[in-house]
Amino acid sequence: MFNTILIAIDGSEVSKKAFEAALEEAKVWKSALNAVYVIETGGFENIPADSTMEVVYNRLESIGAEALKEAEEGAGKNGLNFSSFIKEGHAGEEIVKLAEEIDADLIVLGSHGKSGIDRLLLGSVTDFVTKHSKVSTMVVRL
Repeated sequence: MFNTILIAIDGSEVSKKAFEAALEEAKVWKSALNAVYVIETGGFENIPADSTMEVVYNRLESIGAEALKEAEEGAGKNGLNFSSFIKEGHAGEEIVKLAEEIDADLIVLGSHGKSGIDRLLLGSVTDFVTKHSKVSTMVVRL
């Protein structure tokens, strides 16, 4: 039985499919559903802060807010208790840390991200979470 589920989302198609899986689990177990979007800033520390980096960061934050809004609407339609979080840092570390903070007993995430570098990054995020999480982890594929 799962009481608290954490779904990691990024707005990709596989992320949307992972959200649907988390939503189904939350309905079955009557669980609280929590969604997290992580702004991956791990590669930003060596890049000089300028207006371009601010634009990139703001765009990533906007994408996250939209993805979380969609998740909230989906959870609301199903009458689920829902919370959302935007974090920044190494995505895998932030997901595992948040799961511990909210006492999640299931983490759901996609097998990869949008495309190209995103696919590489989220693939490594998925690998990190499955290796470091202390709770059950469901990996959803397209």
